[in-house]
Amino acid sequence: MTANPRRLRIAPRTEAGRLLKVLYLIDSLGPGGAERLMVRLLPHLDGHNIVPEVLAIQEREGNPIAAELSDIGFSVETIGISRLRQRGALARVHEAIRRSAPDLVHTQLEFSNILGSIAARRLDIPTIATIHTLDRPRPWSGRAAHFRLMAWTLKHRADRVVAVSESARIHVLGRAGLGAKHTTTIHNGIDLTDYSSVGPDRRGRLREQWDIEPGAPVVTTVAVLRPEKGVADMLDALPRLIERRPDLVYVVIGDGPARSALEQRTVDLGLRSSVRFVGHSSDVAGALSAADYFVLPSHTEALPTVVIEAMASGLPIIATAVGGVPEMIESGSTGVLVEPHNPGHLADALARLLSSPRQASAMGRAARRAAATRFDIERQAARLADEYRVLVARRKAS
Repeated sequence: MTANPRRLRIAPRTEAGRLLKVLYLIDSLGPGGAERLMVRLLPHLDGHNIVPEVLAIQEREGNPIAAELSDIGFSVETIGISRLRQRGALARVHEAIRRSAPDLVHTQLEFSNILGSIAARRLDIPTIATIHTLDRPRPWSGRAAHFRLMAWTLKHRADRVVAVSESARIHVLGRAGLGAKHTTTIHNGIDLTDYSSVGPDRRGRLREQWDIEPGAPVVTTVAVLRPEKGVADMLDALPRLIERRPDLVYVVIGDGPARSALEQRTVDLGLRSSVRFVGHSSDVAGALSAADYFVLPSHTEALPTVVIEAMASGLPIIATAVGGVPEMIESGSTGVLVEPHNPGHLADALARLLSSPRQASAMGRAARRAAATRFDIERQAARLADEYRVLVARRKAS
């Protein structure tokens, strides 16, 4: 492979406006939302003189995002730490950061926020941590202990905490005891050109590949298949919808630990001919082009990037009013919000849109305009670059 110039560029420690080297430390490069976001975000930092490197703490589901990042020219390393309390974990993260010698470390997700913030502070390197989720672990569980440790670390070791939604920022303020000046909200964004350039040929090929009749209405969910994504609720809603539209097809894009249970539930409900589990897709824009409606039935979310992707695709959206989703969708205008854990509400909302194609089309157009106005990835990249430079300048001044 021809060497990519990003790999050869060395970022000197210089004044504002010069190159800054930022090490992105993340728990894994599995097929999750925070992981997929880096594939979209990192190329846009080049225009702001930011040189990213990526370091994953562990491997999950083969770390498919690592290959995607390497293919577009970014340096990627995996340490191979399986547990937070694994012997030598902090020392290995410390050594990896020392070798990289970045101007700043940007941590993502729990293990990285803990180990990366502590190690970087010991190396006198400024850190910024991103909160992607609304964690509410059961009291006294192992996850609760991890969250308490992360909260302490963010308060005492991270220089800045970025939340992907105002809902997530308020949540972490309360749970971690952070000061308001220690946090900020930067909404995720996407490259809108990816969604305006998908042609009808791609739609037709995918529907044929998924064995869907040309005129059938297609409802799609894109998610890592975990129980909290609520896909089981959508499966429970389907029988009522199929009574009205027997040709309706529900396409589930994604993979994860709950997939086998969801596939069994599909069989138990007698829905095998109406549901397609198509696995992980690295081409979400293309996959959404094959859909007519988008549903996200999650029980909890911070700011789901896939909703932005569905908006940019011009799809009418039905989503649960959880976390940061109401910050994204204006119910009745750019989509429909329903309460979580309620298959009946999902069925009713989708049935109304199926019977009102003009309203559904208007919602899709309004959603596309809102995505262009509020969730362009260039805006996110510029905001992050500003945060990086402020933190680096502050550390040098002190």
